[in-house]
Amino acid sequence: MAFQGNFTCNSFKEALLKGDVDFLVDTIKIALYTNSATLNASTTAYTTSGEVVATGYTAGGNTLTPTVTLSDGVAFVDFGDSTWNASFTARGALIYKDGGTAICVLDFGDDKTSTTQFKVEFPVNTSTSALIRVD
Repeated sequence: MAFQGNFTCNSFKEALLKGDVDFLVDTIKIALYTNSATLNASTTAYTTSGEVVATGYTAGGNTLTPTVTLSDGVAFVDFGDSTWNASFTARGALIYKDGGTAICVLDFGDDKTSTTQFKVEFPVNTSTSALIRVD
C-alpha cells in the first residue's frame, strides 16, 4: 500500500502521555521513503522497508534539531530543515525517536526527485502552523 496522507502516529500519542518522548533529550530523526513504503497512523517505529536507497543517503535518515515553544496556550515543536546532498526520489518521510517510537508520517503528495540536493522544509514555527502542536 502506498502513502495515503499525513499522520500523527498512535504510538507517539501514547508515548507522549507516558513521558517516553522528550524532544529536548531524545535523538529525533527523519527517514525518507519511496512510494512502496507502508506508513500510516499505525506505524510504531522506524523501518527500512521502502526506505530510500541511494548514494548520499544513509539508512535511518538525518538527525533533526527540535525546538519546543509555548505560545498562546499552544505547545509546539519546530525542526530545522533537513538536507541530503544526493540524487534520489522520495514520496514521504517518517519522523521518529531513534531506537523508539514513530512520531509522524509525512506524505509529500507525489514523488519528489532531486538531482543534486534533496531538502525537507518544515512549516513556519508558530502555534497555528508548526507540524506538531498540542493545544
